[in-house]
Amino acid sequence: MKNFKSHFRFNRQERSGIFYLLFIIVVLQVAYFVLSSSNSSDGKVDFLEDKQLQLQIDSLKAKALEKDAIKIYPFNPNYITDYKGYTLGMSLEEIDRLHNFRKEGKFANSAEDFQKVTKISDSLLQLISPYFKFPEWTQGKAKSTSSYKTFNIKQEVSSSNQREVKQTVSDLNSATIEELREINGIGEKLSARIVKFRDRLGGFLVNEQLYDVYGLEPEVVERTLKRFQVLKTPSIEKININTASAKKLSKLVYLQKQVSESIVNYRNANGSILSFDELSKIEDFPIEKIDRIKLYLAL
Repeated sequence: MKNFKSHFRFNRQERSGIFYLLFIIVVLQVAYFVLSSSNSSDGKVDFLEDKQLQLQIDSLKAKALEKDAIKIYPFNPNYITDYKGYTLGMSLEEIDRLHNFRKEGKFANSAEDFQKVTKISDSLLQLISPYFKFPEWTQGKAKSTSSYKTFNIKQEVSSSNQREVKQTVSDLNSATIEELREINGIGEKLSARIVKFRDRLGGFLVNEQLYDVYGLEPEVVERTLKRFQVLKTPSIEKININTASAKKLSKLVYLQKQVSESIVNYRNANGSILSFDELSKIEDFPIEKIDRIKLYLAL
């Protein structure tokens, strides 16, 4: 017991040491409390900064989702594949109705025709119809054909009498820049552009190709086709789509380099292309111009 009590007996120096130790401990506790309070107040500022950072993160996530989302480009609905129809929200029955309709050699030339054939809902039609792109001649833009050799222009002679003037239609493939400039709406630049486009094609094969000249308004095309039409079809060497290189395919006016490379990649991955309908599976392929493009291709 005496030895035990001896442990609690301190001299003056030891008591001073214990006092200073307790003082230091109290000071440290107060300092810790002050720092904790300061950090908690700073935390509120950090929280505001994190909010701004979260907004940036959300913005990046939204952009990433946009990239991952399936983009819809203008397309001819007559050439919808099973996969394309699925991504558009069509049911298997609706896609089959379209394919059966196409097997009969028929085409839907308007959004209303497409709905009658497939029987899709009004809501789905409203969603996808803005992306429908039918060939120009189905919209009543080009009704002239190469079988017409002449046409009649009615000119007013007086308020009571009219007379018909016959005007001969010339060959579009031999029209000169000067002759084209006689058409109202075609100036020096457009006439030169028509001839240049014709040379790149190797000659127009059908009248509707005139609509493909950049900057040429449909009304001007209609006026031009009253004076010039394809009367002599040029002889061209068709490109074999199953053997041609991307470089050779890109020489065709309608096919860009990127699309030509996609055709070759598709061919390497899937084997020979058996029908022109398969081209609709190729990304960015201008399917709305397939009727013109296949004039220059061979399977």
